[in-house]
Amino acid sequence: MADNKIMAVVGATGSQGGGLVRAILNDKTQECVVRALTRKVDSPKAQELARLGAEVVAADLDDLESLKRAFEGAYGAFCVTNFWEHFSPEKETAQATAMAQAAKHAAVHHVIWSTLEDTRRWVALTDTRMPTLKDKYKVPHFDGKGEADEAFRDLGVPTTFLLASFYWDNMISFGMGPKKEQDGQFALLMPMGDKKLPGIAAEDIGKCAFGIFKQGAEWIGKTVGVAGDHLTGSEMAAKMTKALGRKVWYDAVSPEAYRRLDFPGADDLGNMFQFKRDFNSYFCGARKPEVARSLNPSMQTFDTWLAHNKDRIPLE
Repeated sequence: MADNKIMAVVGATGSQGGGLVRAILNDKTQECVVRALTRKVDSPKAQELARLGAEVVAADLDDLESLKRAFEGAYGAFCVTNFWEHFSPEKETAQATAMAQAAKHAAVHHVIWSTLEDTRRWVALTDTRMPTLKDKYKVPHFDGKGEADEAFRDLGVPTTFLLASFYWDNMISFGMGPKKEQDGQFALLMPMGDKKLPGIAAEDIGKCAFGIFKQGAEWIGKTVGVAGDHLTGSEMAAKMTKALGRKVWYDAVSPEAYRRLDFPGADDLGNMFQFKRDFNSYFCGARKPEVARSLNPSMQTFDTWLAHNKDRIPLE
């Protein structure tokens, strides 16, 4: 990577994009500069990035022209969407397509698209083992991203397809941490049976993306999955018990029971965990920790992440 190449980062104030922005800003080689894209340039998070040295630029994933302007002159672009803002896979696909079009227009040399599997390649809509959601999806927040892969391919955008893993940070900010029970113990609720769940610290996804950008052309056209650890629910619970000083046990509920939980998106997440459980060999094989560490030598394990974040996990 030559000096002063501009890296445009979508979602710069979010988990993945924020991790990449900070990785670039903290890079001692100063091989590139970061253009942080956000809808709200005046937000405290955006202003903090500007203070740290990022060029903060307004861009809206629903506004193609704003993306074209934001990508102009950029060598690389990191593209990501946030399903949980709107719960619409169609909107995700449209936003990803807009980013692909903007990257093509700006002749960006290397795009990283943060995607996930289109689970319908494994579970047909007619397969009754898993309910069909929103009329045409199995795991909506996966399938919309996976469907959008073709936009980058069809336009001939030089793209690396990055598969993330379960964010351990979901235990802090997404309500997926241990839940207190009547006996004072805490239950970690996941319908994974005895299968392993690839997991990662959210900030490490951005650091892996930076590793891909630094290694450059060898990753173009390839799909790469990243994870910090592959752990069963029982293994995660044991590690949490040790780190938190509270008894945490693994409640391996069924996907059916998880889908009935009373929060928005429970049916989507129930299907997600079922996909990861039922196609575990594939899912883990696509996310090798050793590959992730080759991109990001400081990759955290679950133990490392817990040591840094145990006090941030709500215990209720």
